[in-house]
Amino acid sequence: MRKTTILAALLLGCCLMSVSAAPREKIDRGIEQKTFIPKGQWMAGASFSYLEYEADNYQWIVLEDLDLVGYSFKVSPTVAYFIRDNIAVGGRVGYSRTLTDLGKLSLSLGDDLNIDIDELHMKNHSFLTTAFVRTYLNLGNSKRFGLFNEMSVTYSYGQGNSTNQLRDEPKAVHETKNALNFGVTPGLVCFINDYIAVEASVDVLGLDFKWNKQTINQVEEASWRSSGANFKINLFSINLGMAFYF
Repeated sequence: MRKTTILAALLLGCCLMSVSAAPREKIDRGIEQKTFIPKGQWMAGASFSYLEYEADNYQWIVLEDLDLVGYSFKVSPTVAYFIRDNIAVGGRVGYSRTLTDLGKLSLSLGDDLNIDIDELHMKNHSFLTTAFVRTYLNLGNSKRFGLFNEMSVTYSYGQGNSTNQLRDEPKAVHETKNALNFGVTPGLVCFINDYIAVEASVDVLGLDFKWNKQTINQVEEASWRSSGANFKINLFSINLGMAFYF
């Protein structure tokens, strides 16, 4: 009985050794890495947006007597260098500014519940700086169309002022805003010619940290902090831009 057990153990050991010694078969998924943008290229581009809005005695559902005028402006230049084929590192700076003058706002929520806001003025401006890494992938054999994925770290700083008339008492608020964001942004690039391309991207994954500080009527102070992570695809918030490659 003992000899049989020893013989079986020897046979099992030989089988395991033969299996481990056999060459492993490589799995070919048919992915071929091609050069879409070569090493040594520079990329420079910018995005710009401007929005102006105005309402005069506007009404909608519970909203009545809305008098509003304002604008929103944002510009962001970008520069990057390709340290390897299809891989670029770069930076981005940006500036945004919004101004809103609300002359009157009335909310009718029922027979006994009405909310009126008069003479509200808001002004905000902010600066941001971003460091990012991009990887590119061409679509098939095309040299015109490609995909990219951008991983970025962004810090922004802003200030805002608002004044309004509340219960016949003026109220002025000064606010400083700080934010840190870690994001992942996939996108599509299309070359118009050998040097100019248009880009479209959408924010998908983000990790945000925000902390704000307020001074009310130059006397009272308040603060607010928040942090969170999100995974979302918002097709109504697509980033469009133009880039030059040289």
